[in-house]
Amino acid sequence: MTRRSDCAIAGTLDVLGDRWSLLVVRDLLFSGTLRYGDLAASPEGIPTNTLADRLRKLEDAGIVAKERYQERPPRYAYRLTDRGRMLAPVLDAMATWGTAHLPGTRRLG
Repeated sequence: MTRRSDCAIAGTLDVLGDRWSLLVVRDLLFSGTLRYGDLAASPEGIPTNTLADRLRKLEDAGIVAKERYQERPPRYAYRLTDRGRMLAPVLDAMATWGTAHLPGTRRLG
């Protein structure tokens, strides 16, 4: 992956800075291992082609791991790696900020 700069924040945003990746991490963090259909059913309504792309990028970054649970057709379940679980404080800080500064929002999970 090409980085914009040596800045750690910019590098993190290169991996997680789109509008969907942290929501996938959130769902896996709160629910453990999930199948593709479970992730697609998220209340935010992620398009399935976008979900497939984000799962692939998160797997490439070592944040998500997939495990085959069915051979034909091949189907996978997804879980956070240790690296992915280390994002918990980031999501907690975002939720804390959001509930304090965005009226009508609440913590999930």
